[in-house]
Amino acid sequence: MTDSEIPSDQRAGEAAKTAELLAAAREALERYHEVHTDDDGALTFRHGEVPCAVQAMQLAEGLTVLSLTCVVAWDLPDDGTLARSAAERAGQGLFGTLGVVRTERGMDVTLRYAFPAEGMGATPLSTMLMLVVSTASQLRTELLDTVGGQDRP
Repeated sequence: MTDSEIPSDQRAGEAAKTAELLAAAREALERYHEVHTDDDGALTFRHGEVPCAVQAMQLAEGLTVLSLTCVVAWDLPDDGTLARSAAERAGQGLFGTLGVVRTERGMDVTLRYAFPAEGMGATPLSTMLMLVVSTASQLRTELLDTVGGQDRP
């Protein structure tokens, strides 16, 4: 079904649910971070040196999720050992999926995690979000140690 085929009241209901969920996520994150709301409604914040963004979306009726993306490191040397280290670390993680993207300037590493969050209270929601972002920060430290502790932006 395309957007034009979805009744306007259903679209309004979806928008209200995602807005409500983003408001709850903002409240949960503001316990620990300064949070900004982007023009598109996404929440952005930094956990240490790791920039993160949170979006909400309704995947199906009754299934609204938060999607958290953290940019763990960027412009890392395009090195097989480093890529293997990231891949090994990805297999150990419970909270998030690691992605490695090769660019003209090297490798970028992201951590993404999506979870059903509708109805979660502020405390469990902040716990879930902090588990992911603390994993991203820990991974950043490990990766930068692997490349010789070079400071990256």
